[in-house]
Amino acid sequence: MFNSLTGIITGKFPKQIFIQTNGIEWDICMPDSSLEMMPSVGNEGKIYTWLQHTDMAMCLYGFASAEERSLFFDLLKVDGVGPKGALKIMSSVSSGRLVEVLDRGDVEMLEKIPGVGKKTAGKMMLTLKGKLTLNQSETVVRVPANAPFADLVTSLASMGYDKRMVEQKIAQLVEEMSVNPDFEKKSQKEKEDILFRRAIVELS
Repeated sequence: MFNSLTGIITGKFPKQIFIQTNGIEWDICMPDSSLEMMPSVGNEGKIYTWLQHTDMAMCLYGFASAEERSLFFDLLKVDGVGPKGALKIMSSVSSGRLVEVLDRGDVEMLEKIPGVGKKTAGKMMLTLKGKLTLNQSETVVRVPANAPFADLVTSLASMGYDKRMVEQKIAQLVEEMSVNPDFEKKSQKEKEDILFRRAIVELS
């Protein structure tokens, strides 16, 4: 079984990415958290993969790192969480944030994640609390150059704030705000204005 695919990114969509390798274009399901970390269309990228093969169909899942794929496998251990459910959870919260919430035993925060709910949150705590570890060198805790809020990071860094701290703060705020339906309905400019004001306050 193949472990990863390296090729040219030919398309990026919500929870989906296309990558071309040696004349073959692969259609891969991918959590949005991983999508944000992948290169922009037209550039070369590496995707860690897992193939789901059932009697009805085959579906290829992809991840920006081996660590994110391992977290996906851990989520599949939770009773009632299938591949699509795990994909939805990982699209709503970063790997590092999810591990942090589980270690804290923050059931209330888990319940706010789309696709979880009270019953699933309890099962996740029972199955995963204290059992997840991530290699911090590979954990997604930054906003990459091609991410939607990269310009915001650049602006804040140009004001004298430490770029690494800005990246981490913006990533944290995006996670917190993304569970708010009102925030998701706003335009990109409105989102940037909200994040800019919050980041200024918290970084100061």
